[in-house]
Amino acid sequence: MAVDNPETPVNPPASGFDRSLILVSGPARSGKSRWAEHLLRSHPVVTYIATGASRPDDLEWQKRLQAHRDRRPTHWSVAESGGELVQLLETLAPGQSVLIDALGGFVAHHLELEATEWTLLCERLVASIAKSNCTCVLVVEETGWGVVPPTRIGGLFRDRLGALAQQLDRIADAAWLVVQGRALDLHSLSHVVP
Repeated sequence: MAVDNPETPVNPPASGFDRSLILVSGPARSGKSRWAEHLLRSHPVVTYIATGASRPDDLEWQKRLQAHRDRRPTHWSVAESGGELVQLLETLAPGQSVLIDALGGFVAHHLELEATEWTLLCERLVASIAKSNCTCVLVVEETGWGVVPPTRIGGLFRDRLGALAQQLDRIADAAWLVVQGRALDLHSLSHVVP
């Protein structure tokens, strides 16, 4: 049986540029945020971008947020983007590293957009990441593995998140799937679906 050391850093792939995009996806409580943080642990300049709502009255949510805060290195800066992720990405200094946690918060902020507006916003997001000179680690929630959402808005969220994740994978240098606290390198272990 293989034994691995979770303290051993895994460096982002060399992309030939000062930038790379690394996707880290997985279901709830899989360890995906911990893995994303691990990938950037040794980077000297990191901006952690939180996309979700703060929900100050939700005690369980606040406990989850505090666990994330407690794990982050103290030299990382933190920014809350809300629905303004594209605008925030466009202000980042080149050469730094960015951890976006997570894509679902961005999608949730824009569920009211019509399909055409949503498509344009997704194109802007992909373009801003592609032209960035930052190493970007992007956490993506996997939502389609459970029951079919009973509401239209739940189905819209699931479908938009899944489609945007595939769009981002086309420009990603690496993609990881985290399940049960274990990370799998998707690009080396898989084939693109035609």
